[in-house]
Amino acid sequence: MNRIKCKIAYDGSGFSGYQVQPNGRTVQEEIERVLKAMHKGENVKVVASGRTDAGVHAKGQVIHFNTSLRLPDDRWPAALNSQLPADISVLSAERCGESFHARYSAVGKEYRYRIYQETHRDPLLRHYAHHFPYQLDIEAMEQAAAHLIGRHDFTSFCSARTEVEDKVREIKKIEVLTDGTEIELRFVGNGFLYNMVRIITGTLLDVGSGKIPSDEIKNILKGKNRALAGKTAPAMGLYLWEVFYSN
Repeated sequence: MNRIKCKIAYDGSGFSGYQVQPNGRTVQEEIERVLKAMHKGENVKVVASGRTDAGVHAKGQVIHFNTSLRLPDDRWPAALNSQLPADISVLSAERCGESFHARYSAVGKEYRYRIYQETHRDPLLRHYAHHFPYQLDIEAMEQAAAHLIGRHDFTSFCSARTEVEDKVREIKKIEVLTDGTEIELRFVGNGFLYNMVRIITGTLLDVGSGKIPSDEIKNILKGKNRALAGKTAPAMGLYLWEVFYSN
């Protein structure tokens, strides 16, 4: 058996999320369907670095699977892409040791969130960026983001529906980048809780709009209460950009 590690990208707007579920089209289901065909009816389980919700995109999701096939590394992307739908692409593939695990070997991730501030919504961006046509204080957003850097209990910035008990995570970087009417938020950390990036984004937008003082972020963290933070930003602006591994 060989273990194959792949970097994949997908447009999440046509999926009910990454993970296989009873009702709804998913990224995992599409990849496993192709692998099953390549393995002549044998089921091949795909493991990802983490799940993404409906409408969330990926530029650098990482998966692994075990296979009895002996294709050269450089042939795997073409073999998979020739049968995958147009909204999923395998960018690279390589054999790795059995100790590699797409999820448990990851040491960090980068997410990006796209916002545009045009007066009128752009129908061509409706699946790929959040339309927010209101004045924002970027400096206040940056000041608020600085309070989130480091190792904290992010209970206030996690969906109440999560089953994870340990909500301590470390954020290494949050950048607020502007280009005309476009804003890109970049988040780098050792891991992220369910809806964490989208809740932080929604809270930073409240700060930028003057609804929450930038210093209040410290109290929101200490409060460990989801009700203290802002709304969850829409899924369409979020991208899983890169997954980091120690090697």
